[in-house]
Amino acid sequence: MGTPETSRQPCPDRILDDAGGAFGMGAIGGGAYHFFKGIYNSPRGARLSGASQAIRMNAPRVGGGFAVWGGVFSTFDCALVNIRQKEDPWNSIISGAATGGFLQMRQGLGATARSAAVGGMFLALIEGAGIIVSKCMEQKQNEMAIVAGMHGLPGPEEVGSDGSSSGGSWLGGWFGKGKEAEAAGSGSETKVLESFDAPPVPSFEFK
Repeated sequence: MGTPETSRQPCPDRILDDAGGAFGMGAIGGGAYHFFKGIYNSPRGARLSGASQAIRMNAPRVGGGFAVWGGVFSTFDCALVNIRQKEDPWNSIISGAATGGFLQMRQGLGATARSAAVGGMFLALIEGAGIIVSKCMEQKQNEMAIVAGMHGLPGPEEVGSDGSSSGGSWLGGWFGKGKEAEAAGSGSETKVLESFDAPPVPSFEFK
């Protein structure tokens, strides 16, 4: 499980990337939540104004909280990557626990321990779900490759990046035969034209 995650940014840039993404997610989600809450709590006739005011007051606050969590999490993650010299799910789990505990340090030791446990379990669930989904997708691709091999179809590894298969498929057989016939026809036509004897060109020179 020590393979690096190529889909993420490198470590110095990862902190800003995760903090910005977390801020956007928190602002959008918090804005939607407080929009409907503002509509519900506002009196009749002022629901839209109350909802917009609730968004302006609460969406930046929620987004800022998410940004702090994402930035601290990415900082711990990058520190673990530099210490352990590898990227695996344990980095995320430990970073989640460390982030939860770090953000609750002012509430006392008990709150710090509880928040660290919750953060670690939350990240463990996320990482476990990601591993299960990746294994299911890999198993599905293997099954598709086996079925394709049984029916003589090209597997996922035999299909090129442009969508064309490197092996002979049933569609390739149909269209390939057409292309071969066309090539054969053009070749025979060329041979006929080459074998055709053209009449001699008249000469107008004075003798």
